Amino acid sequence: MTQTRYAPDRGLTVRMVVTMFLLGLLYVVFVGILIAVGVQAVVVLVLAGGLLLVQYFFSDKIALFAMHGREVSPQEAPELHGLVDRLSALADSPKPRVAIADSDVPNAFATGRNQKNSVVCVTTGLLRRLDPLELEGVIAHEMSHVAHRDVAVMTIASFLGIVAGLMTRFALYSGLGRDRGNNNGPPIGLIIMLVSIVVYAISFLLTRALSRYRELSADRAGALLTGRPSALASALVKVTGEMSRIPTRDLREAQPFNAFFFAPALSGGRAGASISALFATHPPLERRLEQLNVISAQLGRGA
Repeated sequence: MTQTRYAPDRGLTVRMVVTMFLLGLLYVVFVGILIAVGVQAVVVLVLAGGLLLVQYFFSDKIALFAMHGREVSPQEAPELHGLVDRLSALADSPKPRVAIADSDVPNAFATGRNQKNSVVCVTTGLLRRLDPLELEGVIAHEMSHVAHRDVAVMTIASFLGIVAGLMTRFALYSGLGRDRGNNNGPPIGLIIMLVSIVVYAISFLLTRALSRYRELSADRAGALLTGRPSALASALVKVTGEMSRIPTRDLREAQPFNAFFFAPALSGGRAGASISALFATHPPLERRLEQLNVISAQLGRGA
């Protein structure tokens, strides 16, 4: 792993390891139950494994295609490239590819399995709304995701959810595992469906919890790298406020990519307001601003 000047986050590392361990354990139990009830799950596992490999090795291209983003040259976007150049030099990290998505939704994302195969993409809506220091904070946040390798971990962590989701669909639509000659036997198809739903729910909650923490970690790393937590806080407030002015249809189109974004296109409400916080990809705005205020105070004291 390439060493950078992004602040290390032991909490993020521990959470990624624990999440991967728990998902791996859940995967072993899941496969064991499928075998116990007599299901030949090889096809599903091979299909899910193929999807994982495609997602892992081509996540940058898939994300850009889905978001209608395109890579831009230094001649096309000199100021944006200059900003990424400065941050890469400051972090002592390889420069990611730079892309712009033609969307009025003010947002940004980074993806790629490692620092040598990464891309940072910003929307035209973000470029129009943020000043240079705010934009610097957002891009530092996004580049820290790649430095921490949490993009790759989130891709791998999604594998079990893909398997469980496919198993549920197979059980629903093809009668997978149905007892073909004994009506008095156990409802194997129903068992498969219920187990798959439970496994999917657990893996979903684990990955969402990791997603929320990695956003706090990226806020912290980006703010410490630039030394301007107030600029990042200003960008958060501005982007979140501007979301309310975007047509709901555009926000709903962007919502499936919330886990990639700097700020969610549609959020579940205020902190602690409902159980929706468990399903959120990002922590509440109040929590993110609180952390940035603490970092600002620490930097002011020279801590």
